[in-house]
Parts: sequence; C-alpha cells; structure tokens
Amino acid sequence: FFQSLMEMKSNVEPSEFWPALNFWIFFAVGHPILQPILWISDVLHGSPGPLIGDLVPISFLVGNVIAIAAITFSKEIRNAVNVAAVFAFLTYVGAGLDGQAGLGDFNLALDDSYKGQVVKGCPAYDEVRQPSMDDFDLAKYQGLWYEQKFHDWTQFKEVYDTTLDIKLTDGGTGWIDDFAVKGPAPDAAPLSWDKSPVANGAHYFLFGRVDPKDPKGILRESGFGVEFPNYIVDVQKDPKTGEYTEAIQFQCLERGGVRVFEGINFMSRKPLMTDDEMKAMHERAKNAGMDQYGSSPEQMHTVARRPLDAPELENSWQSMWKAIGVDKLLELLTESIEDGGR
Repeated sequence: FFQSLMEMKSNVEPSEFWPALNFWIFFAVGHPILQPILWISDVLHGSPGPLIGDLVPISFLVGNVIAIAAITFSKEIRNAVNVAAVFAFLTYVGAGLDGQAGLGDFNLALDDSYKGQVVKGCPAYDEVRQPSMDDFDLAKYQGLWYEQKFHDWTQFKEVYDTTLDIKLTDGGTGWIDDFAVKGPAPDAAPLSWDKSPVANGAHYFLFGRVDPKDPKGILRESGFGVEFPNYIVDVQKDPKTGEYTEAIQFQCLERGGVRVFEGINFMSRKPLMTDDEMKAMHERAKNAGMDQYGSSPEQMHTVARRPLDAPELENSWQSMWKAIGVDKLLELLTESIEDGGR
C-alpha cells in the first residue's frame, strides 16, 4: 500500500494527490466507525428490563452510568479502552487493505491483485465497453434503477433497498443521481434496524457532467474533491419496447498510474432479479474483462431488499424521530443538495 502511495505521490502534482488520498481516507475511516455504532444500537435495544418512555431500557442507562464512571475515574480502564479502540480500528482498516473485510464494500487496496497478479491502473473505456452500447441513448438511461450488487467501498454493506434515480440537467450536459438508501439492514443490526432515523429512507446526490468529447456511455462523476469517469459498460433492452432493463456501471479513479478506487454496480429496472438473470450479468461483466476489477460473484455484495409492499416502519422510535423533526430535516437537506447541484 505505502509503495503504491509513494508512487502516486511522485507521479502527480500535490493538487491531484491530496484530494485522491483524502477521498480514500474518508471512506477508510467511515466503515470502521460505523461498526461500534451498530453494536451499541443493538446492545441498547437488546437490553432487558422496563423501558423509559417506551424507548430506552433502564438496564442500558444503568450500564452506561457504570461504564462512564469506570472510564472517568480509572486511568487504567480508560487507557485499556483507548488501546482497544485503536487496535480494533487499525485491525479493521488493515483487513480492508488485505482484502479480508469484505471484497464487495471494503477492499481498500491500491492496485489490488486478482488471482495472484497485481492489476495496475484503470482500463480505457474501449477495453470494457460491450457491443450492447453501440446505439446507446443516454436520454433512455434516465429514471429509477434498483441496485442489485456492488463492488464499491464508497457504499456500505449495512444499508439496503438501494436505488439510483438518474436524470439529465442543463440540456443534457450535466446529470444528477438521486442515491436512495435505508439502513441499517435487518441482517446488519437485527435488534435495532427498524429504530434507525433512516430506516424509512434517506437520499444523497451524486453530480456530474457529460463531456461531448467522451464516447457515448461515459459520465463524469464528481465528489469529495475528485472527478472520475463512470463507464456504462453494458445495457440490456426490452425486446418489445427497446427500453433499458439492466445495466452494468464501472467507475475508476486513477492518479499517477495507481488505481485508487474502483466501483462496479449491477442495476435493473425491477427490484428483484432471478438467479439466471444475475448469472448472465456476471458473465457479461466477465466478458468485459471486469472480473479483475471486482465483478466476480465472490467480490460483490448483494443489496438486501424488503418487499415492495412492505409498510413504512412505525414504532416509538420512528415517532420520536418525527416529533423532533428528523424527517423534515432529511427532506430539507435533500432539497438543498439537489437545488445546489442544478
């Protein structure tokens, strides 16, 4: 990792090196920070005893008072907790660098290897573009997509029901991706998933531009101080209407000959795909040469989904979030972000 980092630093200007590194650091830190939050949340909602305000178990509050007191008044316990926290953090990030913390969502290696061979840099679009893109129409690509699988450390395996709503702006020279998620997923936090302030959904937006010099099928994506291409590698069509039904996207960020990030999205217009349809999508990605970048089944994370007709979650915690205006705050934040990208 550090050898690749030094190679990147020596090959680019500081104005290109630091934004790329900061982009990596933000998500490298974000994933391990989320883990204790989910653990504490499950401890909270799994604690026995009567509830205060139908929200918090008395035993959880008592346990917190004891733990805080122990950390406050005992230097030995405080030091032990700090050492354990640092050790756990470094272990988690180290597992991401080694490819042992989930290849779908936390493969942090720079120029990572595939089948024992280091794969350097990002491919050109023509190296992965499939014949299905020959008559690609970006206007028809707009609309709602359900993400089925991903290989992407800017995403979190702990969320579910992920969708992407893509629309062109500025007469087709720009685009906005309304990225909607719910979280945490039931499997990630079995005792607390339905108590989260974003259990009924949250949105964040990705912005980009359409460069007229690029081949059709390339979108330029911006975020966290960096810009990188988003390749639309393959699309499938409805044989009757000609509308796009499935798509494979591939994002890749390279600086100084070093691949900092790769993201792969398997998407469909319908929320669920059959095993045969998913197998065929993996095969198309393999034919595009994308397995070496993370498209094989063992390198991708499957997005969890609740049934489409599942009702909105209602419980005392959701009532509390609404009472203090969290839902309105999320709506306001969503609108302000979207307006700022226009």
